[in-house]
Amino acid sequence: MKIIAVLALCVTLYQQGHSNTLDSCQGRCGYGTDSSASCQCNSSCEGFKDCCSDYTQLCKAGATSCKGRCREKFNSQNKCHCNSQCAQHNNCCSDHADLCDSDGAGGGTVITDAEIKALSEALYALDSNKASASELILDPQALVPDSQTSSKNDLSPRPLFQYLNEEKLFSRPTFSALLAVLDNYDRMTGQTEDFSPQQLAEQETFVKETMSNTELGRELFAFLHTKGVYASEEEFIQDLKMMWFGLYSRSSNKMDSSGFEHIFAGEVKGGKISGFHNWIRFYLLEKNGKLNYYSHSFNGPWTSYPDVMGMQFMWEGYYKQVGSSVIGCSPEFDFALYSLCYITRPGKQCRLSLAGKELIIQTYTWDNSSYGNGKKFIGSAFPATPSN
Repeated sequence: MKIIAVLALCVTLYQQGHSNTLDSCQGRCGYGTDSSASCQCNSSCEGFKDCCSDYTQLCKAGATSCKGRCREKFNSQNKCHCNSQCAQHNNCCSDHADLCDSDGAGGGTVITDAEIKALSEALYALDSNKASASELILDPQALVPDSQTSSKNDLSPRPLFQYLNEEKLFSRPTFSALLAVLDNYDRMTGQTEDFSPQQLAEQETFVKETMSNTELGRELFAFLHTKGVYASEEEFIQDLKMMWFGLYSRSSNKMDSSGFEHIFAGEVKGGKISGFHNWIRFYLLEKNGKLNYYSHSFNGPWTSYPDVMGMQFMWEGYYKQVGSSVIGCSPEFDFALYSLCYITRPGKQCRLSLAGKELIIQTYTWDNSSYGNGKKFIGSAFPATPSN
């Protein structure tokens, strides 16, 4: 009888643990279809009638706070609002005054440009995994004016990447984690992204390796925690997973895109490359003969890595007019800079400082769908073209 009781208890505990991950939307709102789960937690589940029982409560009906929603566009379906006009219409969420009178992602404390610049300098100094001059050698070749970036002329006979010490760089945990995630996507919009349990685990590994297991990532969390944006590291990590890897539709009502896919892996939409702002992705495709470097339209003022470039290139029949990237940095530095800018300056220009020189990151929110309590997915983030 004791053996039977123990077995019954084990089965019960297993079912409860399994339910928390596969039969509930807890921590899963916005993710793509998971074939191993008994129910789903993205907007498609409403049409297929396979939503989890707590989908409405966790993924739709909870939008009664302005956390992550400040200055969002008016949506008549929302229970309350967080835009600049809600006060005069008397329909603001109850925490609007506390969260939205500051310039940030809804933490209630003002985050100034000076603080963002100071933090970016700290992150720059902590990037111990960046490439050295001996580990990465570039051959920039042709420099073209902005007026010629659309001409599609191949003015560089040699690859951009002359040498990269893969053995040294790619063996580092954050680089390995990025490489595992980069090949999980279909670049064509309009094609549903469907991740296996292993691929979902790779996403989680990437976030934890870059943000929890590096001093650089912990510095970013400490700053945002001090500013009241996140109450715990668990909340921070979960929000990063959703804003970066949560799926939404760019084409044909398919769950075909995410902030990570758009920025790090690159997509094809409307007959041209969309996004694509990661130097390691560029290197791998060029090395494998799938990407042809044409020219560059700007090169940052930095004389060591990381540097910033805006490139023109062809990716298996599709052209990118200006694909800007931070070159030679670690994956955690790339991920941290874009996350910092999106969290503190969503849909705006974010002014950073690296070694005393300004870098502007342009961010865009995805306004057609949301996760959690109405929070916005990342639409895009990239180094802006210099004005001079």
